Amino acid sequence: HGVAAPAETPWPLRRLEPSSAWRISRGAGITVAVIDSGVSALHPALKGQVKAGRDFNGLPQQQGRCDLAGHGTIVGGIIAGKEGTGASFSGIAPQARILPVRVLPDTRTTADEGLPGQIAEAIRWSVQNGADVINLSLVTLDRQDLADAVRYALDEGVVVVAAAGNRQENQQDRPAFPAAYPGVIAVAGVDEEGGHVGSSVSGDYVDLAAPGLNILGPAPGGEGFLAEPQGGTSFAAAYVSGVAALVRAAHPDLDPEQVADRLIRTADSPPEGKNAEVGHGVVNPYRAVATVLGTRTDPPAGAMPAPPSTEDPLAWQGTVAVWAAVVGTLVAALLLSVKPILIRGRRRGWRPGRRPSATDATTG
Repeated sequence: HGVAAPAETPWPLRRLEPSSAWRISRGAGITVAVIDSGVSALHPALKGQVKAGRDFNGLPQQQGRCDLAGHGTIVGGIIAGKEGTGASFSGIAPQARILPVRVLPDTRTTADEGLPGQIAEAIRWSVQNGADVINLSLVTLDRQDLADAVRYALDEGVVVVAAAGNRQENQQDRPAFPAAYPGVIAVAGVDEEGGHVGSSVSGDYVDLAAPGLNILGPAPGGEGFLAEPQGGTSFAAAYVSGVAALVRAAHPDLDPEQVADRLIRTADSPPEGKNAEVGHGVVNPYRAVATVLGTRTDPPAGAMPAPPSTEDPLAWQGTVAVWAAVVGTLVAALLLSVKPILIRGRRRGWRPGRRPSATDATTG
């Protein structure tokens, strides 16, 4: 099924360069629940990656590993597809595992009154069955039981990532759920040039952005791939869930709020810092796992693109050592210069050595 394996690395992987983070984290030990249309385990990129999950939509014997739509399998592949399968495709966190939870028979937008409750039940089941991250590449109605389930997941220490939603033509932007619930990492889509995808819903609730146009991922059967030229925020959310898995593996003590904060503070931000289209910017896998937050002044996120994969992710430790030596030398020099300054100061009775002139003060 689908098209042949890509000859070139798909553009989202070239843009995000997750391999630059892999010396620090590949997502080992992390389980990402994909609440979607199911995730097939038949594709080479997903063999051994998909745990036994649950089906809430009529195929319980398949344990969430039957995907009649293809959507969930692409999402699962983006998150945790294996590397080294002979294709130039891999997931963001290739050592993470997928917990498939099927709630959607297809990918059509639905206003089914029963769907929010089904998703809420799927969220609770995922938390109780070992999920570290929950990916919600779907949009549904705002209901209290769904909001309560999201809050339950966050309170239990599970990171929740959701698609910001896709806008139909001439449709006004409005908050999408579950993405707009407090604590959820809401993800918008960008194209190859970093521009906001026109179909991606904008709003104050948008936190981050990731590739959301011209997407390629594993097909449910065989060794082929499915192309999604129109993309969507579903796939953008999957990229962020993959990075969240990398962060959880590298920094296991962080709670969901701290994981979200790390993703936000290390994103490649827009010039104004945040906007309604891409939130705090495009997620940056390398910076998300490697940056030491709170211990040094970090450059603006957008000022440091992800380095090529040949760069040593731990090289900053050597830099710190060099600067420590420089600072030590400067401190020693300063101490040596203090004594004569004090002597001259006492001699002048601490009066200025000369009257300042108008040229001493500058602006700018």
